[in-house]
This record gives sequence, structure tokens and C-alpha cells, in this order.
Amino acid sequence: MKAYGITILLFIDSCLQSVDGYLSSPHVGQEPPYNRDAQQSPVITSPVVPAPTTVSPISPSVHKCPSRGLCSKLPADCITCTQLYNCTYGKPASFSCEAKPDVHCLGPSGQQVTNFSLTMNCQFCWQLDPSKYQCTNSTSCMTVACPRKRYNATCTVLDHVHCLGNRIFLKRLYCNWTGGYKWSTALALSITLGGFGADRFYLGQWREGLGKLFSFGGLGIWTLIDVLLIGVGYVGPADGSLYI
Repeated sequence: MKAYGITILLFIDSCLQSVDGYLSSPHVGQEPPYNRDAQQSPVITSPVVPAPTTVSPISPSVHKCPSRGLCSKLPADCITCTQLYNCTYGKPASFSCEAKPDVHCLGPSGQQVTNFSLTMNCQFCWQLDPSKYQCTNSTSCMTVACPRKRYNATCTVLDHVHCLGNRIFLKRLYCNWTGGYKWSTALALSITLGGFGADRFYLGQWREGLGKLFSFGGLGIWTLIDVLLIGVGYVGPADGSLYI
């Protein structure tokens, strides 16, 4: 029993010494060192900005012009041709043309070329057939008038058509638009209900319609005159448009 007691005392003593050494360590029970400079002037890191990448500009003609096709089939806006003003009007002539930058096309042999020859009729753009250009339409001019009225239209040549001069030009055209009024309906109303001004009301001419209504068609005389005027197309819609 004495030997067991001594052994237990020695074990307890070694445990107490270990605990005492850990508690007496400088790392226990102390706060981490305080950095005054770090607290007063915090370090701020700037975000990483990627370096700008340079993109080479792309010519607008690249999106409009077909690539790897025949040069002779390119639209007129994709090529630049010499202007031969000494050619014979209306006759085919050969023009020296060059594809615009960034436009790639092929010659007759299937090889990529830059300069090529193009055959087209010798005429200015404003001399083309009306089916080869598009013009703006005016809805403010009178179509039913004597003499017929004209308006200044801005015309643009179609892409696949080649011609001399400016592809955008001005041209005086006859007023040609419609508001949806039918000539047959106006004539039928003039014959059947013209005495009550129905034809004038239909065409949007309210004052004339009221005049015919309260005068019983001008005792029939006004009615007969309107039948003739509407029949020949002299009397039209009040907005100045054409019949359909």
C-alpha cells in the first residue's frame, strides 16, 4: 500500500507541474499585439483594371457586301468605278472598278481580285427606268387638280443597279397617292343618293354635301352635274388623294 501511494503522489505531482507550465506560458491569457500604425492607416488595394484592348474598326461595307462572290455581282455601294462620261448614251460600256476596303470578291477565273472590269449601260442615275429606283411619296399634294400637280421627291437607286453620277437624286413627280376612297362607290352614291349629298359626304366634302341636302340636289341639276364630274374623275376625295 505504501508503494501504491507513493506512485499516485508522483503521478499527481507531474500533472500539476504540466498545468502550471502551460498557465505560466506568455501566449495564454494575453491579447495579440496591437499595431497602432495599421489601425490608423489601413491599406487600401485598388481593383485590378484590365488593360484596354484595341479593336480595329470594321468597314460598314463588310456587313452589306457578300463575301467570296463574283465581283461583277457586288452591289454598287461595295465598289468604286471610274466615270466614263464620253460613252454613248444607252449603249453598254466597260468600266474599270475596284472593290472597297475589306470587301473580298472573285474574278471570272475564281481567284480573289481587287480590280476588275464591269459592263453596264451608259446613262445617269436620274435617267433610269422608274422601276430601278425608289422615291419618297408625298401625302400633302393634291392628286385631283388641273393641271396635275407635282412634288419634289428624293429618289435612291436600287443596290443591284449601276449608273453614272449620284445614286441619290431629286426628281419632280406627279402626285400619286390614295386615301382609300373607291371611285365605284362614289359614283354609285352620286347616282342613287346624290340628291341628298351622300356622294359629297362620302368624299369628305361636308359643306357641299350639306348644300345638296338642303337644296334637294340643287333641284336635280346639281345631282346630274356631280354624276358627270365624278364619272370623269374631276371631283375626287377632299384630302386630294386618288381613287382606288
